[in-house]
Amino acid sequence: MQDVFYDTADIEYGENDTSCVVLGDCIPILRRIKSNSIDLIFADPPYGIGKDFGVTKDTFSSITEYVDWSRLWIDECMRVLKTSGTMYFMSSTQFMPALDRYVDEKYYVINRIVWVYDSSGVQSKSRYGSLYEPILMITHDKSSTYTFNYHDIMIEAKTGAKRKLIDYRKTPPQQYSTTKVPGNVWEFNRVRYKMNEYENHPSQKPEALLQRVILASSNKGDIVLDPFSGSFTTSAVAVNLNRYAIGIDINPEYYKVGLRRTGITLEYAGEALIQDKSRKTSNKSKHDHTDSSEQAFENYALEGF
Repeated sequence: MQDVFYDTADIEYGENDTSCVVLGDCIPILRRIKSNSIDLIFADPPYGIGKDFGVTKDTFSSITEYVDWSRLWIDECMRVLKTSGTMYFMSSTQFMPALDRYVDEKYYVINRIVWVYDSSGVQSKSRYGSLYEPILMITHDKSSTYTFNYHDIMIEAKTGAKRKLIDYRKTPPQQYSTTKVPGNVWEFNRVRYKMNEYENHPSQKPEALLQRVILASSNKGDIVLDPFSGSFTTSAVAVNLNRYAIGIDINPEYYKVGLRRTGITLEYAGEALIQDKSRKTSNKSKHDHTDSSEQAFENYALEGF
């Protein structure tokens, strides 16, 4: 396991030369990983809004319980993250403010990113629909020399360059560049049923989003960790970009997805591992939980930490 684990006793895992897939609860598994050993972490944990992840549901009795649990995995992730490493993590729009406050006081927030997308699903008639998810990009402290390969993630500049405007601030004056570094508002389509990359998972993130994260914040040969791997998109993209991927998930079905998507094996205990294109229909919409979770956060904010 790339010599990053203290021990692997009683842990079920599969590995090859480019990836390691681990079955189990991420917190005790993270505690077996050596400090200062991981280059990049992308964490997409349960949002605390009641989605069904098969063996678990992300239901918490209060925001206090959710934040206390989040502190555990955040701190373990930061312990294993190299001093020059970067962690990106996501959460619900309701609960991210509390987590932002926590990491802003203890670590260093590089960027607050907004992933925006269109939605053709059922729309609320009592409030504005939720069309974004927040992402925090953090490192240990302000002096950390983290990786940021801006040249690998350039996008089209749609303003001056398309209109062939001249930038007279430069000597000599020249046409505006046709590319630019992305801002902190990212537009990527959500993964939809019947798309080629679709897996039977209730909160799969798009490969394009992970590609930007991994290209920007790691280099070839680096170790990329996802403690809540789910559909194992992080691991699959990392392997394709010549990084070494470590993915952890508590659900045996998702574990098998990881074995397949990272190329470790196409068979598990006599079962052929094939892509499940069936539609996930049993998970609840986050709109069903908006009122209670927003009120919980208001109460939590008044009480403080």
